[in-house]
Amino acid sequence: MVKITLRGTDTKEYENGTTIYEVAKSISDSLARAALGGIVDGEVKELTFGLDHDCDLNIITFEHEEGKKILRHTASHVMAQAVKRLYPNTKLAIGPAIDDGFYYDFDSEVNFTNEDLKAIEAEMKKIVKERIRLERFTLPKAEAVKMLKEAGEPYKVELVNDLGDDEVISFYKQGEFTDLCAGPHAFDTGVVKAFKLMSVTGAYWRGNENNKMLQRIYATAFPTKDELKAHLEQLEEARKRDHNMLGRELGYFTTVDTIGQGLPVLLPKGAKVIQILQRFVEDTEARLGWQMTKTPLMAKSDLYKISGHWDHYKDGMFVMGDEEKDKEVFALRPMTCPFQYQAYLNKMRSYRDLPLRYSETSTLFRNEASGEMHGLIRVRQFTISEGHLMCTPEQLEGEFKACLELTTYMLKTLGLYEDVSYRFSQWDPNDRAKYIGTEDQWNEAQDMMEKILNHLNIDYKVGIGEAAFYGPKLDIQIKNVFGKEDTLITIQIDQMLAEQFGMEYTDADGTKKNPCIIHRTSIGCYERTLALLIEKYAGAFPTWLAPVQVQIIPVSEKHFEYASALREKLLDAGLRVEADMRNEKLGYKIREAQMEKLPYMLIVGDKEAEEGTVSVRSRKAGDLGAKTQDEFIKFIKEEIDSRAL
Repeated sequence: MVKITLRGTDTKEYENGTTIYEVAKSISDSLARAALGGIVDGEVKELTFGLDHDCDLNIITFEHEEGKKILRHTASHVMAQAVKRLYPNTKLAIGPAIDDGFYYDFDSEVNFTNEDLKAIEAEMKKIVKERIRLERFTLPKAEAVKMLKEAGEPYKVELVNDLGDDEVISFYKQGEFTDLCAGPHAFDTGVVKAFKLMSVTGAYWRGNENNKMLQRIYATAFPTKDELKAHLEQLEEARKRDHNMLGRELGYFTTVDTIGQGLPVLLPKGAKVIQILQRFVEDTEARLGWQMTKTPLMAKSDLYKISGHWDHYKDGMFVMGDEEKDKEVFALRPMTCPFQYQAYLNKMRSYRDLPLRYSETSTLFRNEASGEMHGLIRVRQFTISEGHLMCTPEQLEGEFKACLELTTYMLKTLGLYEDVSYRFSQWDPNDRAKYIGTEDQWNEAQDMMEKILNHLNIDYKVGIGEAAFYGPKLDIQIKNVFGKEDTLITIQIDQMLAEQFGMEYTDADGTKKNPCIIHRTSIGCYERTLALLIEKYAGAFPTWLAPVQVQIIPVSEKHFEYASALREKLLDAGLRVEADMRNEKLGYKIREAQMEKLPYMLIVGDKEAEEGTVSVRSRKAGDLGAKTQDEFIKFIKEEIDSRAL
């Protein structure tokens, strides 16, 4: 007998070898029907896994993240089997579960169309009805390579060849279809009850643009049709909020082929919102003791060699010149830290000078892969609220806390605070070439950061291999409307670059020491923030952020003079206002202002011109009736000054 502790509380005895499915069935038939796997002593296992020792067991369903992965990973195998049935010459690449579904990459002589997707869906339905068992088996590496070569699967052969010679390779067989896979999977194909193939796009093999372009089919799967329907409706709403569509429609930005991918042109509305954000950030930082710098957009390779960017980040930089031919080689800056360090090095420093806080509204350049770029969220040129803080070890925790409090204030003011999550990004000691510094330095920095995060009660996940090459960081993560996660804000601890640059201060005892450095952003990348705000508010910005706060709409041409005088008064009051002086019908002008999602419209006709009033229409509250000009100015400025959302 073995003792199984369920969910860390109830302990029951079962016969040695009892499967997870049998444990679920002993609890209830409904749980057994819903079960997709189990977490045994922290490891995800399949329902057929036999329990042969005392352990903790948590039975997982689709409600658990791991349960979603199991169902959707199984669905990806169903899709691959359907593709191989319909298009036998297709070569298989990879097919993982992702946050909101799954995908599979194929190398096919057929260019998949929407009609092909419908055919694949129909074949998948047949496979689901067949309820084919998924059976796991393993092979030594040499035998695995031989089998895959015979099957004509070169991409799978490459994956296996990357593994160690002593590795045991696992496969899953379902009927005539076999796939290289680590698992886990559902019991049979019948579990994939509701699914939808969403789109087909190009994807480079292994994400490398030097490799062959494959076809990636994106899809999603749920246990029930109702859940799938709800998800598709949510996606439709997301499309309406997609900044890449809505931002263009509302005139916030555009892109031009002759300028280049990832180089958006901010139109007046978009530029105005970013200007508002920059002034807000810069004024807030100044009140908190941050000193502004302005540093060059480029530097010689010498600077990047000191910082380590030349060795660890050169592929992501725009380099001008050839080191073998040219006396000097320059590169556009991908980050500001090595530039701001020169301000610190401008004179000798004492412990009395610390903490020293430098901020900068920095334009940066990163050579992103073409397949990674998306609207304003991931671009090649962007502007960031960047800062670097030099302090003593004793000041580090307090300053880190202050940086986090600043970001929290920014997020709450913008209405994004509830949408973010936290990731403690650490180094990967098994990938030493990626990082500078010693193992002791990394352990010290990460232990220090872990202590700080725990003291601050930050609920975070750990991201191994996500650290910067010079230090660990707290990444504040956010998802766009389609669920794709990106980093919005980072706060990093760096104990290495000060030594690299010879940055020192004289301590109270007269000794020379290297300062601790905090790299941080307060609001992140302005372009990305603008994109997320467009999606958050579906283009209907809060009044304090709206590029146009008030639209004056004269009823007819004879009211233009009053409208013009009113506009001047509102401009003098510091409002962002436009007047629609076109000879169009009143209803047409109102509808257009509504389509542009403007916070307020002021309708002015005979009565308003005679009485010196305005008829106020609010985007949110509708008709607010008549107000004097001064009453309206007082009303809207109170809303703006409070930064109401």
